Amino acid sequence: MAARYLFLGVVGAGLAVASSVTCSGSAPVSCHNTTSFDTCCLEYPGGHMVQTQFWDTNPPVGPSDSWTIHGLWPDHCDGTFDSSCDSSRAYTNITQILQAASPDTLSFMQTHWKPNSGTDESFWEHEWGKHGTCMTTLRPSCYSGYQPTQEAVDFFDRTVALFQGLPSYSWLADAGIVPSTTATYTLSAIQAALTGKFGFAVTINCNSGELNELWYHYNVQGSVQSGTFKPTSPVGAGSTCPSSGIKYLPKSGSTTPTSTSKPSTSSPTSSPTGTPGGNVPSGSGYLNAVTGGSQKGCIISAGTWYTSGTCATFTATPSGSGFTLSSSKGKCAIASGALTCSSSVSSATVFSYDGTHVTYSGSATFYSTAVPSGSTQATVYTASNSVSLQLTWQAL
Repeated sequence: MAARYLFLGVVGAGLAVASSVTCSGSAPVSCHNTTSFDTCCLEYPGGHMVQTQFWDTNPPVGPSDSWTIHGLWPDHCDGTFDSSCDSSRAYTNITQILQAASPDTLSFMQTHWKPNSGTDESFWEHEWGKHGTCMTTLRPSCYSGYQPTQEAVDFFDRTVALFQGLPSYSWLADAGIVPSTTATYTLSAIQAALTGKFGFAVTINCNSGELNELWYHYNVQGSVQSGTFKPTSPVGAGSTCPSSGIKYLPKSGSTTPTSTSKPSTSSPTSSPTGTPGGNVPSGSGYLNAVTGGSQKGCIISAGTWYTSGTCATFTATPSGSGFTLSSSKGKCAIASGALTCSSSVSSATVFSYDGTHVTYSGSATFYSTAVPSGSTQATVYTASNSVSLQLTWQAL
């Protein structure tokens, strides 16, 4: 039996709802194990995980400067796959499930996980029912005190988090590969741009010579919900694009460009930015956490520090020479020396801004007892403690 222990499951809104199995560092990497192992700690037989992305132009889908999510697939190690593995858990109320348990993930999906026909709900139901129910580490038996539908929340949370760390639009643009009605590109140039960022080859797919889908390949050490996804080489079907003359068409008529993706709490893709000129933040944004000179996670909707999963969107409202903050949980305040966002907060704290950092009572330094990891959330304090951190505002 694998060495493993339980952690208190956390959904995007910061609410503890169930205990789920996470695995020790000795857990094997999927598709690299030759001995019997607990399948709550080893994804098997579908251990070759594929995060798939769409670029839809007719009709245009999603932001004009971002790819969108197709899904997360547990392929076998040879590229074959199972599908629709448990009809009893083929939930038909994904929107309702996520609205209650992970509203930040749902909000992101409503922009970045879209179908080119049909409804969001039917698309999400399809991806969960066909692929999510085949993930062995998400079986109800892998949870202690299992709460129905919690495994679906974990599936969508993890898929979104992976996607946020794969900013395909930016990676291609960095190599001069941008949507155009006239330019064409070679398969080798597209592959070089993506491989240089991801570290391994990516499956690049086309429809009638038009770039329209990317597949990023992983093995996973531990479980889907809390394990480490390790990039790997493709298996199975190869790219379907021609070697040259590939069109990368713009999403004409799509939504106004937004940031390419939410920052991944576990693998940030861009440096946090402040409001130019020291003006106080206003509107929507993220609160990124910086410690030891580098970004490590962000603040989620309850006001706690988290390093895996989906960052919360905060609303900054100017107030005098400073600003207040609120999240989907409610107003944010310093209460009993700790950052808290809740519907029970009646009066929001007015924070200040030094051009890069959020400040409180003249200080840009906040504290915590430790840097959180995995599913752990850390309380953010104003009084000195073991770990110091700064909060930077990233406007949307």
